[in-house]
Amino acid sequence: MSPFSGSALRTEKWRHLRVDINDGVATLTLARPEKLNALTFGAYADLRDLLAELSRERAVRALVLGGEGRGFCSGGDVDEIIGATLAMDTAQLLDFNRMTGQVVRAIRECPFPVIAAVHGVAAGAGAVLALAADFRIADPSARFAFLFTRVGLSGGDMGAAYLLPRVVGLGHATRLLMLGEPVGAPEAERIGLISELTEEGGVAARAAELARRLADGPALAHAQTKALLTAELDMPLAASVELDAATQALLMNGEDYAEFHAAFTEKRAPEWQGR
Repeated sequence: MSPFSGSALRTEKWRHLRVDINDGVATLTLARPEKLNALTFGAYADLRDLLAELSRERAVRALVLGGEGRGFCSGGDVDEIIGATLAMDTAQLLDFNRMTGQVVRAIRECPFPVIAAVHGVAAGAGAVLALAADFRIADPSARFAFLFTRVGLSGGDMGAAYLLPRVVGLGHATRLLMLGEPVGAPEAERIGLISELTEEGGVAARAAELARRLADGPALAHAQTKALLTAELDMPLAASVELDAATQALLMNGEDYAEFHAAFTEKRAPEWQGR
């Protein structure tokens, strides 16, 4: 655990999420199956705060985000969010929209890989949560829909207009964000929206397998790779290669780099320490 995690104690129970942490792997489950895991104000806040807490502690080396029941996440709850926002003033609406964006930033900026385990519907904010993850594992039942224009709002919600073109290209992103039409698993795989397509019902096991592999690997190398992938999206080449050089120089002073050489010399598997 990081010695710089702050004075607040770890949150023992989250009201709007189910969280399990086992040997460096966190499994975060959206658990409103009767509502297709629709998000509430509290769920957004819990996601934001949990990711910040895990990032400070540095005890988690991989995280799986999934949904209970028939689907991943159907987006914001129509009654509890959309209905409520109609009564808010501009300042309140800005606070809310900033909070949803903070969740996406927390997923992109946390120092461990995030795996979205998608089955059934991933719509609206649910689609963006999956989009923000580092890996999207999906089974044939998965379908993605960026529904924001369908409710009269901009398709560029929660960073979708930034992230989606970088994942699937500008043409596909324009179609998905402008029209809000659902995309099934085969097409999502074809355009690169999902990282891996599993057999029916196999998404949870495959996501857990990938999380275990990542958690058992060189955690600091993974964290820096993720940080560079995010930071360099907006950098010119010269700045990117300079940042790469500085990062590699730091990691070459690390224990894991020396451990690889020792393991190679001794013809054994490395014992990664994440340092």
